[in-house]
Amino acid sequence: MKSKVYDLISQYKLQKRKALAFLIDPDDLNDQELQTAINHAIENKVDFIFVGGSLVASGRMHHVINLVKSCTNIPCVIFPGSAIQIDAHADAILFLSLISGRNPDLLIGQQVIAAPVLKRSQLEVISTGYMLVNSGRATSASYISHSMPIPNDKPSIAASTALAGEMLGMKLIYMDAGSGAEAPVSSKVIRAVRNNIDCPLIVGGGINHISKAREAINAGADILVVGNGAQKNLAFLNEVSELVHLMNEPLNVN
Repeated sequence: MKSKVYDLISQYKLQKRKALAFLIDPDDLNDQELQTAINHAIENKVDFIFVGGSLVASGRMHHVINLVKSCTNIPCVIFPGSAIQIDAHADAILFLSLISGRNPDLLIGQQVIAAPVLKRSQLEVISTGYMLVNSGRATSASYISHSMPIPNDKPSIAASTALAGEMLGMKLIYMDAGSGAEAPVSSKVIRAVRNNIDCPLIVGGGINHISKAREAINAGADILVVGNGAQKNLAFLNEVSELVHLMNEPLNVN
């Protein structure tokens, strides 16, 4: 299968270049809001657009992906909440295994259902170890997954979990505090994971202020994901984009 998106992520990691992903939940935006959000992503040179969510009850996923693909060349990546969140028009899908939990359905069950569909779709499939981290309150992700998040003050548990995921062959590790989280993944947890794995690290959830974005990047996030905070306040997307580009500036000097 093709590996354009993963190759791009790997290239960024090799270059020590930070990347920004804008997560769009198809249930959250009407068409006008969606078009405005996509325009902001283009203007701010967002690196990736993730599409998906814990539930996606509206049936708008195909429509959202088609609109993204028709408006921009920014890689469109599915961030699936279940096996039914598959659309062949996207560029890639994060093939998530919830390695932080003990729910067999999300460790391998949903993946077994999705695998034949993905094989036929020709989507780029990127194996991803998904880790939920306690954000201070129950989130949609923890409720839907029936799993207990990793404590936000236990960096050694997070580091060992991520390392096990990498040893099992996961190409990416994605740490998430959950959509609309009260608190983001702590810098101690991010730093511990970054120091123990070699593969690219994605961090999202609860990043709704520029100081939180800066902390996550400085702690070792390779790809920063903003979702709810940016959807509700597109000016925040501008702020985070400026931060990421500023941090990458030395890499652009000849």
